[in-house]
Amino acid sequence: MEALAKLQKILGSGKIKTQPEELFVYGYDATAGLKNQMPLAVVFPESAGEVVEIVKWANEYKIPLYPRGSGTNLSGGTIPAANGVVVELNRLNKILEIDLDNLTATVEPGVIINDLNEAVKPYGLIYPPDPGTVATATMGGSVAECSGGLRGLKYGVTKHYIMGVEAVIGTGELLKFGGKTVKNVTGYDLPALMVGSEGTLGIITKIIVKLIPAPKAKKSFLAVFNSIDDAGNAIAEIIKNRVIPATLEIMDQTTIRTVEKFKKIGLPVNAQAILLVETDGYPEQVEMEAKIIRQVLEKNRGEVSEAQNEEEREKLWEARRAALPALAQVSPTTVLEDATVPRSQVPAMLKKLKEIGEKYNLTIGTFGHAGDGNLHPTILTDETNREEWQRVEKAVEEIFKAALELGGTLSGEHGIGMAKNRFLPWEMGEAGVNLLKRLKLAFDPNNILNPGKMA
Repeated sequence: MEALAKLQKILGSGKIKTQPEELFVYGYDATAGLKNQMPLAVVFPESAGEVVEIVKWANEYKIPLYPRGSGTNLSGGTIPAANGVVVELNRLNKILEIDLDNLTATVEPGVIINDLNEAVKPYGLIYPPDPGTVATATMGGSVAECSGGLRGLKYGVTKHYIMGVEAVIGTGELLKFGGKTVKNVTGYDLPALMVGSEGTLGIITKIIVKLIPAPKAKKSFLAVFNSIDDAGNAIAEIIKNRVIPATLEIMDQTTIRTVEKFKKIGLPVNAQAILLVETDGYPEQVEMEAKIIRQVLEKNRGEVSEAQNEEEREKLWEARRAALPALAQVSPTTVLEDATVPRSQVPAMLKKLKEIGEKYNLTIGTFGHAGDGNLHPTILTDETNREEWQRVEKAVEEIFKAALELGGTLSGEHGIGMAKNRFLPWEMGEAGVNLLKRLKLAFDPNNILNPGKMA
């Protein structure tokens, strides 16, 4: 094929794969229930200049490009079409600078999130966004999806830490948005526009992130509830008491039992729900907040225990991070959603999820970032069972409708991708979706970059 021969010549040896056995793993990501297709080729650029040449080549031959990091996204954001080329960015993996004067780091998109935190840890700093796949997810993918994580309640999500972005837009132009200045109101807020754009506006080649001082002290609690309603009420009441924990997570009984079977770490398998709560900051602040948190949990009939050392603390959070891997082993297909509601509506959403599971006779394990309203109802199913899969699809629609009716949103952190784009008009209206399409054309007039995603 002439086009691929020219691409090979542009990139040189060792930077392109075209054999079916090499391409298979790039035809899917972590999303369940979507049609997977092998791409035409996969390329591995090692510089921003090579990304520019790839995009120019794609425009010449009108071949779509699909940017990819580690493929851990949960919305079909990196699934290619059969006529497309995957641009795998993991070779752009350098931490270019840690600026201690400005409290920033400059990284390439292939840097693993956890590796960045390990690099800044000796300086007493952290990069707060911590999705569940923090040990494997890349910075570029995290920015493209605007990933959240366990610390989102107190510290915010990816968009709150991106100060500057370098990207190759759909025309093949290499542009730089933002920088190290704390304040910048020059023109439109283009760094913010790139965050969460899912690779549809540009291929990110460099990122400037904000770093913050690591907390001096932490306290972690496990609260066991015999009623999921009590757990939901405790979540809302903690926030009402003007305490914002670093982390406030929930696991329902299905999730508890599955994680315990998977990890065997002593979770209370007869509980209807558990809350995992952590407060951090200066020692005096932590002691004050811990006292209030304990009072609220006990008032709502929670049986509370506190981690006595770092080993016990890590054990608690290991349990939470094991939720999805554990649930994924139960059934052939795991459908993980992230419909998100205002914090005050968490009890109502938990009740609605239970009703939906019963209505469609489905097993739904719910866990997630309850403190910021970002729940992860996880349907355990088998997509080859067509009758059951039809029930799953109806249940997913009802989950989204319930979230929107409660003043929430389709996605708190997983993105839209292919999995949810048909639901966008429910939240944004047709006019809003059309605006997204016009914005994309401004950056990518030939619709080269990740077509079929978002809008």
